[in-house]
Amino acid sequence: MAGTRTAEKPVYRMFPVEVARVQRLGPSFVRITFTAECLRGFGAGGVDQRIKVVLAQPGRTLADFPSGPGWYQEWLALPEEIRPVLRTYTVRAYRPEPAELDIDFVLHGGNGHGGNGHSGNGNGATGHAGPAATWAASARPGDEIGVLGPDRPGTGRMWGCEWAPPASASHLVLAGDETAVPAVASIVETLPPCARGIVCLEVPEEHDRQDWIVPDGVEVRWFARRATAPHGQLLEEGVAAALDELHPRSRGGAVELDDVDVDAPILWDVPEDDASPGRFYGWLAGEATVIKRLRQLLVRDYGIPKQAVAFMGYWRDGRS
Repeated sequence: MAGTRTAEKPVYRMFPVEVARVQRLGPSFVRITFTAECLRGFGAGGVDQRIKVVLAQPGRTLADFPSGPGWYQEWLALPEEIRPVLRTYTVRAYRPEPAELDIDFVLHGGNGHGGNGHSGNGNGATGHAGPAATWAASARPGDEIGVLGPDRPGTGRMWGCEWAPPASASHLVLAGDETAVPAVASIVETLPPCARGIVCLEVPEEHDRQDWIVPDGVEVRWFARRATAPHGQLLEEGVAAALDELHPRSRGGAVELDDVDVDAPILWDVPEDDASPGRFYGWLAGEATVIKRLRQLLVRDYGIPKQAVAFMGYWRDGRS
């Protein structure tokens, strides 16, 4: 019956893929294009679709990765020397007809962190290089890994798609460090022509800036640390300046804000669809302590309803 497939809930499955192309985007970023016939059945459901990269242990193969609905518990039960590595990433682009999927990896001192997630986000961060960033730094066409993702599109945060501003949002602020760049790129390139907002991104080097096609009313501002500024300092200053332009500081005194534990397994909160049908929507992603401070800036200092702020700790400084 027509429509039966799309009416079913997605199921996460393994897509064995191989590297088709490797493109260096700057000192800290590399784009790897994966291909496989099975990718024609991949289910990208949103502009910031999360997936997991699966890397076999040295001397092992992807056959070690469990299949079926109970794969996660089975994966946890595997001995460490056998258990494949999982890292979370954001799909930068998906092309079903040539069966290709792009993922942008952060390489500059990468911590194996990336587009989101509890097990570490693969897009990169400061610190030592994690297994995914190390793999990406030397990837060549023909190399094989696994991609764990949905077998059909699904909607909502349960299926790895967090970008969901209310229809009433006319002022957008997106902010993140290098680990958020791939997700932000996918988001801003799909904004409607009428969108207004400011995007603030902190990256390691000046040449890490990227050019995107964005609506006339959206400005992308890049801040390069150059190994001199503390991680997040330039981003916080940039977001404060953006808020002064878009959302004047609240004059009603401090807004009460619940504390969040940056050492919890997941620093993550995304408003439900249309939870705050106001004119402002904030989207923050990156290192957990920086994201916590940015959330405080938006909500406590500028009086923006916390229901209008999505915040995601993609990684935690000093932790894998």
